[in-house]
Amino acid sequence: MKSTCDTAAGASSGQSLTKHSSGAFAFYATGRNTLEAGARLCRAALLGVAACVLLPGSLALAEGDAAAGGEKAHTCLGCHGIKHYINTYPTYHVPRIAGQNREYLAAALHAYRDQTRSHPTMQANAGLLSDQDIEDIAAWFAAQGAK
Repeated sequence: MKSTCDTAAGASSGQSLTKHSSGAFAFYATGRNTLEAGARLCRAALLGVAACVLLPGSLALAEGDAAAGGEKAHTCLGCHGIKHYINTYPTYHVPRIAGQNREYLAAALHAYRDQTRSHPTMQANAGLLSDQDIEDIAAWFAAQGAK
């Protein structure tokens, strides 16, 4: 059996105190508090919509600036810009990365920087790059097309 009692404080603020059969009490918003809760919910929804509208702008930044990447990629070209380049020690064929997928390049550079992808020379070079540097370099190489 439920019993409801409005306390002086609860009644003045638009809340009612309800006792359930388990003996627990709960406050329920009524009147003015319901409107205030609705206004808070509306503000939260508007903030969520604003975040969704602004998200594409931040995604464009994450894609990198190819022009800036061209300036930053000069060191990379010493190995990755030479046709048929084979490193002497350790001996391996260095891949040409012009035209490679931007997302792949960025992921590879992040992995080298975080040392989750193994290659000492690449780890050393990528370790010096910021997130923005990585995105810019990846955008520049991707824009070069296969050459």
